[in-house]
Amino acid sequence: MATATGIAGGAPAGEVSDRARKVTLFLLTVTYFFSYMDRQILAILLEDIKADLLLSDTQLGLLSGFAFALFYATLGIPVAALADRMNRINIISIALALWSAMTAACGLAQNFIQLLAARVGVGIGEAGSSPPSHSIIADLYPAEKRALALSIYSLGVTLGAAAGQMFGGNLTYFFDWRVAFIVIGLPGVMLAIFVKLFATEPPRRAEPGAVDSEDQPSIGEGFTTILSNRSARWMIAGVTLTSMIGYALTGWTPAYLIRIFDLNTLQVGNIVAPLLAIAGVASGLGGGWLANRMTARDGLWRQPWMIAILKTIALPFLIWFYLAGDAWMAVGVYFVAVLFQSSYLGPTFAVIQTLAPLKMRAVWAAITLLIINLIGLGLGPTMVGVLSDLFAPRFGNESLRYALLVVAAATPVAILCYWRAAVLMKHDYPKAAV
Repeated sequence: MATATGIAGGAPAGEVSDRARKVTLFLLTVTYFFSYMDRQILAILLEDIKADLLLSDTQLGLLSGFAFALFYATLGIPVAALADRMNRINIISIALALWSAMTAACGLAQNFIQLLAARVGVGIGEAGSSPPSHSIIADLYPAEKRALALSIYSLGVTLGAAAGQMFGGNLTYFFDWRVAFIVIGLPGVMLAIFVKLFATEPPRRAEPGAVDSEDQPSIGEGFTTILSNRSARWMIAGVTLTSMIGYALTGWTPAYLIRIFDLNTLQVGNIVAPLLAIAGVASGLGGGWLANRMTARDGLWRQPWMIAILKTIALPFLIWFYLAGDAWMAVGVYFVAVLFQSSYLGPTFAVIQTLAPLKMRAVWAAITLLIINLIGLGLGPTMVGVLSDLFAPRFGNESLRYALLVVAAATPVAILCYWRAAVLMKHDYPKAAV
């Protein structure tokens, strides 16, 4: 059994075997995979749910965005405070079982209110996953190896979203959207048992030069320290805007391809989703590897600089995707955009965890996720739904295309934020990992 100060399997305190480290990272990544699969399966089911329950795009946007994000983001703060004090593996296991059960409950909903309540339950459960996971990974890996480790963990985003579309597309095509929710949700309950039994709770790792204290910091101190760090502020601004665009895109892309180009859920699930998974995995792993190399050679500031460059390359392909008139041309340019723009998560969170004080890592992760999810996840998909309904009288069925394009217009601002973070970090942290 893993403890707060010891290691699963009886290893002495302060020692984590290479095998235990890899097993734990694998299980945390699979947990994150299930998190995004359960969260993003809704994207490919939107058109079927809309027809069955007679919902508007605004209601679909609320289900995809704000209703989920409000509880997911705000509850992450108290969960993170617990994670900085208690056994993080226990927290993750309980959270995983809860959100998996609530995902299955979505399949039982008979109206908008019931589906909304089930989605809120998914958000409440998933609040207990990322902050303690970030904290564990930061304790398992030193700063110079952290970007790649967190990039591997962040593969759960790409692979989970793709799996949600693949399984959801097939299940809803051959059965219906209710079966899709139930079949996707229930296996996570079993995974929670594996995480509890086989993941390792590592001892807290101090960075060189860090000041430790027996006193546990308050959540208020977490906000004070993160907001007083100018590099962290710009990193959070960049990742928040990037996430707003990303959540809007992943939350509505299957509906966009189905509604605008007349693809069916089987085509989106079996052709589009695997292609985007390949691009996302290559981007995530390549970005994490490159960020580690740059940090070791030139310093921590290279990580946001790298993200800004890659996002600049991706931007014209992203705009092309929204304006394309042919389905497979749209999928092709979207593949290129994802290949360059999906490398930001691992390096971003690696920087946040490296800048964070030792006993505030989970709180800093939760504060970052609070801002990202209230604005990014909460506002992105919801804004698209509202704009699509507003544009419908003028653009008809094309309203979704222009709603997505409006949200994508924030991309240059996100690039500017990452560039500014790089400039500040080059001044404040001029050499290698801190």
